[in-house]
Amino acid sequence: MIAYYQAKKEKHQETLQRTQQQLNWLSGIRFLVFVTTFFVIYLFWGHQNIMIASSILGIIVFIFLLNKYLKLTHQKKRLQKLVLINSTEIAYLERNYSTFDTGEEFINAKHFFSYDIDLFGQGSFFHFINRTATKQGKFILSTLLTNNNIDNVTQKQETIKELSQKSDWRQLFSATASLIEITTPVDSILKWIEEHKPLFSKKNLLLTNIFSSISVILIIVVSFDFLEFSYLITWFFIGVLISGFYFKKVNIIHQHASQTTATFQQYYKILELIENEQFSTDELLKKQKKLSSENQKASDVFKAFSKILDALDQRNNILLAIIRNGLFLSDLKQASKIEIWILQHKNITKEWFDIIAFFDAQNSLANFKFNHSEFVFPKILTEENMIKTKDLGHPLIHAEKRITNNYTIDAQSFFIITGSNMAGKSTFLRTVALNIVMANIGLPVCASSMAYKPIKLITSMRTSDSLTDNTSYFFAEIKRLKFIINTIKDEPYFILLDEILKGTNSVDKANGSQKFVEKLIASKATGIIATHDLSLCSIADTHSEIRNYYFDSEITKNELVFDYKLKKGICKNMNASFLLKKMEII
Repeated sequence: MIAYYQAKKEKHQETLQRTQQQLNWLSGIRFLVFVTTFFVIYLFWGHQNIMIASSILGIIVFIFLLNKYLKLTHQKKRLQKLVLINSTEIAYLERNYSTFDTGEEFINAKHFFSYDIDLFGQGSFFHFINRTATKQGKFILSTLLTNNNIDNVTQKQETIKELSQKSDWRQLFSATASLIEITTPVDSILKWIEEHKPLFSKKNLLLTNIFSSISVILIIVVSFDFLEFSYLITWFFIGVLISGFYFKKVNIIHQHASQTTATFQQYYKILELIENEQFSTDELLKKQKKLSSENQKASDVFKAFSKILDALDQRNNILLAIIRNGLFLSDLKQASKIEIWILQHKNITKEWFDIIAFFDAQNSLANFKFNHSEFVFPKILTEENMIKTKDLGHPLIHAEKRITNNYTIDAQSFFIITGSNMAGKSTFLRTVALNIVMANIGLPVCASSMAYKPIKLITSMRTSDSLTDNTSYFFAEIKRLKFIINTIKDEPYFILLDEILKGTNSVDKANGSQKFVEKLIASKATGIIATHDLSLCSIADTHSEIRNYYFDSEITKNELVFDYKLKKGICKNMNASFLLKKMEII
């Protein structure tokens, strides 16, 4: 896989070098055209027809070359992003993903499971897979990971499978999206569009068109000496007065437009990528179809709007703005066009932005699948209610160090897992939990095979006290357990618990834990409980729903040795005393 990204990187670097050479060549040609035009004007000074013709030709050629230069500049920036994308993927495969966004803002200690299984933050699963290029895509990705949605898992798998095969397209999408320089959040832009109240009459656009037409006629007539130049000057000042009358209202729209132009200039290019790609899965086709209607495509709509916004933004050039407004009422025309666009598209704009965010988030999932071809999509069961895995491992642990386990559990059953310190109980719980989350959102899992009926997840593994809430550790844990009991009343959940009732004495803990487990069994829930309390294992003697498993450790040559393998039965070896002696504490 590293070789694949290295080849892509080198290819883009070669193209980037050629593009830079073309830019240098165009810069020289533009300068030559500029100098030649002025030289011809100087040489034929006094020959009005030649001067006008050479000026017009020089301007046309210069603008053509300038547009070519700007397009190549954008291409250069995109190529630089493509080189960076492949460089970061190489670093990722070498286990260096520190530059990726950690998603720390999504950490939520009260969530059903995300806090317990390190879904967000430094070294988290989000940190591991996130490749989103937009703020909205990043939010959608976080939502996919946390919404506990178990519907349409097969459809989710198909979407990820298809996008994973479109590596070039995904990289182009990310490179284009990452070029967006957001000065104003999309949410703020959408709020302006949705809440904007018209400031101009619809007739204003007609007024500006009529005024502009008269100006063109006057310019032609004056040029051929059919009218004196003073008529054009008078008409010009009338235009300035009209523009001045609407100045404050135009300013209101310009304030928003100047903050929005760059966003629409880039987003229409992303929409083009989505519209022009060939998709086959239902979900992708449905999203793509929403970007087109009988008359126009979403990209064309965004592109047209970006040009209108950019035209209004040209008023920052004062000299040019005075001429444009005096002769063509330019600001009033563009402001009126903006309002007409908003009126026509305000109800659909958000959906188009959401579709871009959807693809941005899905590309991260597809990239994960592409990078981990050894992972497998779980088989979705509809009749059997169970989870059956082979060689299940934690995806964040490097394959060379990863220890896998076979694991099968029927619905409405519980595993009680015992084991010595550091033997792997908590890691195994997080392994099971994270792979269930991955399976539910349509990702391949870290296993050689898996079959399961999609099920929602809830955990209690990392409870903490709170000074600000005046909550003790024990009370915080009780609140969490009550939350679990209340949640599982309505529908099946897979429950993962790490050391129940840690905040109380051993006798009280044993009694409370046993009664809580019996409560879970009665609720028809399924899950795993890790504990050091061996007395809890006795429940298996009276409840067939309970199975005892353990992780073991051995002392070999005065060193602790762990195999991290799940075994049937109850752990007999504990290592706390040994560790205290080993560390010379006792």
